[in-house]
Amino acid sequence: MRTHRLCLNVSRRMVVGVSLVVCLVAATAGLGWANGLENRVIERKLANGLTVLLVERHQAPILSINMTFGVGGINEQTGRTGVAHLYEHMAFKGTRTIGTLDFVREQPLLERLERLNATIVSLEHQIAEERLRLQARDGSSPSLPVLTQLEQDLAQAQQAFKDAQSQAADLVRTNEMPQLYQRHGAVGLNASTSKDVTRYVVSLPANRLPLWAAIEADRMAHPILREFFKERAVVMEERRLRTDDNPHGLLYEAFTAAAFQAHPYKFPTIGWASDILNLTPEDTREFFHTYYGPANAVVAIVGDINAEEVFQLVERHFGGIPRNGAPPRVVTEEPLQRGERRLEVEFDAEPVLLIGYHKPGIGHPDDFVFDAIDSILSEGVTSRLYRNLVREKRVAASVGTSASYPGAQAANLFVISAVPLAPQTTQEVEAAIYEEIDKLKTEPVSKEELEKVLNNLDADLVRSLRSNSGLASQLTYFHTIAGDWRYILQARDRIAAVTPADIQRVARQYLVQSNRTVANLVKPRTNGEATGGPSAPSVRPKGGTP
Repeated sequence: MRTHRLCLNVSRRMVVGVSLVVCLVAATAGLGWANGLENRVIERKLANGLTVLLVERHQAPILSINMTFGVGGINEQTGRTGVAHLYEHMAFKGTRTIGTLDFVREQPLLERLERLNATIVSLEHQIAEERLRLQARDGSSPSLPVLTQLEQDLAQAQQAFKDAQSQAADLVRTNEMPQLYQRHGAVGLNASTSKDVTRYVVSLPANRLPLWAAIEADRMAHPILREFFKERAVVMEERRLRTDDNPHGLLYEAFTAAAFQAHPYKFPTIGWASDILNLTPEDTREFFHTYYGPANAVVAIVGDINAEEVFQLVERHFGGIPRNGAPPRVVTEEPLQRGERRLEVEFDAEPVLLIGYHKPGIGHPDDFVFDAIDSILSEGVTSRLYRNLVREKRVAASVGTSASYPGAQAANLFVISAVPLAPQTTQEVEAAIYEEIDKLKTEPVSKEELEKVLNNLDADLVRSLRSNSGLASQLTYFHTIAGDWRYILQARDRIAAVTPADIQRVARQYLVQSNRTVANLVKPRTNGEATGGPSAPSVRPKGGTP
């Protein structure tokens, strides 16, 4: 998946869905509009730091809204991983006025639940310590009745917690916020948390914009973490489905943790299981107050609007929210990798291969070169990896690349992923991939391939900007991670300026053995031997060397 190459969240295509001729026609027609985008985006910042980007499009009485916060997994630390994603869930639980039947009665119950949870955690720790002392029998062990009393206290606290949770649930208006939106014609209400940003999106009839402003200003100013412990369990189940019981999820998690040793990109966005289980409302509230202030947010509204009227509406609803202090800056940088890292993840599934190379983050001159390499290697059925590994050599069932994994803002990874075509092995696929990488270093890319890169880029740019929601997404994303939404237009020209010599230089500098991490998904071993997909080869595949 390309994470930022002018078409956020556009999946890597193995089959071209639109012919090149159609793409070129669309690009030619749409680029004129894209090039005029700078004059159509109206930008303003409130006194509290909230950035507002507006684009008037009067084709239909609808609009799309994207609110993006500059916070994600990159802002987490050991012990509190997953808190950004958990808060995204909690943000839909409502406010003092939305999601509750009687907040005056509900609030003390929520506070009681927090106290009881702290008591339960403390008692569990005490019981664990006492059991260890009893097992040690070192003369300082307490009598067994002490342990029995602690266990009784724990059972009472757990029952009190259950009772308070039931009482609090009786005061909840379940899903009131989504239902409010739906009753007023909203579609596409959603949210997402990534390494770099957290986003809240919705599309509405144009005359329902005041409803959005009232709801979202209330949510930004007065979120209530109701049903916290219930939702924490939901996140744990989500982790189980997406990661613990998912071979690809496990592979990517282990691969990422191996590739990054210092930078917080190493943490899974959903969080480590033990961290999720120990997150508290206090942790989550502190994270919210640190990162979710108006000065760390960008909102884009695109559609049938009058810009000046919308600015006045946003000012009325959001202008009174206090400006928080600047969030702490991530200062950790990933140190230079000084040797290949290899790992395996055992799971009863078909083999998968991941190869990652460290590379610069967004805005660095070489990042634009990687965008070109990304397209050359795996953009469509005529790309090098697809043509040579899937169609000609038939060693891979599928192959793809990602230009910026797992995030784009900081230094990240260029990743190549592949699934062997049985009975071929990941070792054979890996060797074939290195052959293609070596060609990038030794053979200049042709003029025709570079033209195809730009054609694909232009077509992607047009597709990503032609819908209201797509344009709003692009504006907020790049304004947040690149510091200016105009990056959308600047990047196109920077990629167009990439030369064959640039590609050779970057491939020789970054796509080298000492800078790569290789992960294999293999079947569980029996008597020390893998029962499916090979382990790391005793003799490393040729190619991909400095």
